[in-house]
Amino acid sequence: QVQLVESGGGLVQAGGSLRLSCAASGSFFSINSMGWYRQAPGKQRELVAAIPSGGAPNYADSVKGRFTISRDNAKNTVNLQMNSLKPEDTAVYYCNAHLKNYFYSPSREYWGKGTLVNVSS
Repeated sequence: QVQLVESGGGLVQAGGSLRLSCAASGSFFSINSMGWYRQAPGKQRELVAAIPSGGAPNYADSVKGRFTISRDNAKNTVNLQMNSLKPEDTAVYYCNAHLKNYFYSPSREYWGKGTLVNVSS
């Protein structure tokens, strides 16, 4: 059974930094893309950043220049370094991965349970 486990959320003042980490565990053949989404109260879940296997990362316009996504394929982890945090970054952040359970299986999407990032003004 595949699991995505996030860590690193918390409370930080505006202008501060946090680093989120996500590790994929369980039995699977390969991971295609990994990324981070967030959902603020009363809003829809939105893409923050994603990085495909062997490809360039993409970011939401609202976080470009402030957030950096990185991935360690050997460890099946993805990190999100968040700098210059703003109150509007407050949300539950979810790890996301598209992976193949077996060589011939289609890619499936998995989600972590989420970690809260709270940025105070």
